[in-house]
Amino acid sequence: MPKQKPQNQGYQTLRSEISEGALRPLYLFWGEEDYLREACLGQMRSILLPEGLEEMNYFRLDDKNIDISTIAEAVEALPVFSPKKLVEVRDFDFYKATADKRDALDAFLADVPDYCCLVFVFTDPGFRPDGRVKIHKHFKGTGLSVEFGKQDQSDLVPWVRRRFAALDKEIERRDAEYLLFLCGSLMRGLTGEIEKIAAYAEDTHITRADIDAVGTPVLDAVVWQLTDALGKRDMGRAAEVMGELLLMRESPIMLLAVVAKQLRQLLSAKLAAESGRDAGYLKTLWGMSHDYPARLLTEAARRVEFAWCRNAVLLAAETDLQMKSTGWDGEALLKEFFVRLAL
Repeated sequence: MPKQKPQNQGYQTLRSEISEGALRPLYLFWGEEDYLREACLGQMRSILLPEGLEEMNYFRLDDKNIDISTIAEAVEALPVFSPKKLVEVRDFDFYKATADKRDALDAFLADVPDYCCLVFVFTDPGFRPDGRVKIHKHFKGTGLSVEFGKQDQSDLVPWVRRRFAALDKEIERRDAEYLLFLCGSLMRGLTGEIEKIAAYAEDTHITRADIDAVGTPVLDAVVWQLTDALGKRDMGRAAEVMGELLLMRESPIMLLAVVAKQLRQLLSAKLAAESGRDAGYLKTLWGMSHDYPARLLTEAARRVEFAWCRNAVLLAAETDLQMKSTGWDGEALLKEFFVRLAL
């Protein structure tokens, strides 16, 4: 059975605390959605810092090798003409710090003053907190660990439409979903894409043609276009997209991994269709945050044969093994893979 994607409880709790204006003394912020993270930090500054006194009660520490005493000094200094202050410590990875640093921070975090809000911010999208480290207990008790992950389609589509509306443009829901599929679902990247598309479009109404004309596709979208063209036996389009993929200058192993995943998803969609399961099953099975790619898979599965999907997955595995074990030229193997897939 597919696993349900867990809700981001930390983020939901933070939103409630910001809404109520009741912030904790300690937070841990991490995750790939930096636009959302910075928006929340901005709201927290508005709550905690009186207008005109921001510089006196806001401390941002960016030294990755910072000393614990420096953090302590910033936290323990009393706020100026304000009941609260905000201290941000960015990219200090205390999980990897020396034992004496961790012990010192562990003792300090046990008693963060009520007049301070201390936020540890990790900007690396690949960072994950280590719950095994003793110091992490502080973010499960009085503190809060918040992951800023990719937002669900139900939240992103209305946000995309509001962003276009702010630029005096309108976009249909289905086209907003297509934009998320083509350009990715990270909000910072989408902000630039929305502004670019709105400036390009001559009409008030944004069309898919406007999105295709100037939108910058993410790797997954380009790979989907390739596998879809191959499934349709549209070899001219497949060759065109393959050229676009190679121009992206990703490593052959990376490109093959993404293509192989798409092929496995397509095979699972074929099996799901034959057993009477719908796009909702695929969305849950693959942990997708959006309905759109699951619907695309369901539609594509109707056009391809099971034998083609199965052989394509096996061929991808064979090519992956060759890339990693033979020392042959990766790009040449990738091109050969695409040719064999087309045949």
